[in-house]
Amino acid sequence: MLITITYAVKICNIHLTGQLGYWLCMMIISESLMWTGIVGSIINLGGITVERYIRVVHPIWSKNKLRNWMLYLAIVFSWFASLVYNIIFVLLTSTVLDGKCYAYAIWSSTAARVLFCIWNFLSFYVVILLIFVFCYWRILIVIRRQASVMAGYSAAGPSTAQTHSNQIQINVIKTMIIVSIFYAIAWIPTEVYFVLMTVNPHLAFLVGLYYAAQFIACLYTCSNPFIYATKFHPVKQVLLRMIPCIKTSDQATSNATGTSSRSVHGRTA
Repeated sequence: MLITITYAVKICNIHLTGQLGYWLCMMIISESLMWTGIVGSIINLGGITVERYIRVVHPIWSKNKLRNWMLYLAIVFSWFASLVYNIIFVLLTSTVLDGKCYAYAIWSSTAARVLFCIWNFLSFYVVILLIFVFCYWRILIVIRRQASVMAGYSAAGPSTAQTHSNQIQINVIKTMIIVSIFYAIAWIPTEVYFVLMTVNPHLAFLVGLYYAAQFIACLYTCSNPFIYATKFHPVKQVLLRMIPCIKTSDQATSNATGTSSRSVHGRTA
């Protein structure tokens, strides 16, 4: 939604005047609100990875110490931090001149621009990838250890509930690993673009590269639900229940089954 609104306003090429034009530049045309959603989702993805790590690698600690309010607080923090970060960034580096929006074009010095690029690259790409690698590497070690232990007790026959629980856990980990690898690949073009523009901000022909990189990054965000739907069974079941035709078909089947059952009982009686 934010992406649609942002580019719809940019296509209109509005002549910006007054306070309305200024804030339209700061919030919409500069893509600040759009990046608030993107950065917030990145922080959330890192938070989900850490939460999975704690639950799998430190199950006793998570049961005793991890509370729902902590998870809710982490979600609120990710979006609040993203909002504050993007608003401060755009206000310090953007302006309106002659009715046009110049977003992220004003820097106190070249060193400030370079430092920001380095910090942005490390914070939202390198650190996030390090979190993925460390957490899922430790999770896979724990799962393999648990699998070895379960194999040792296979003669006694593991319970169906335990086996189902292990399958769900492994499915979650596989899904998150796919999401993480896709993140690493999809965000490389955008990070390369930012580095190139930091080295030489006057490379106007790179605007096309920016939109191509943005398309790939947004494709990653849009494809996440489909990854979950195809790889994560509980999410697949929820999505299937949201489809009206399938819901109607299930209800019709249930009604037909109930009717035939009553008919059989009636004849038997």
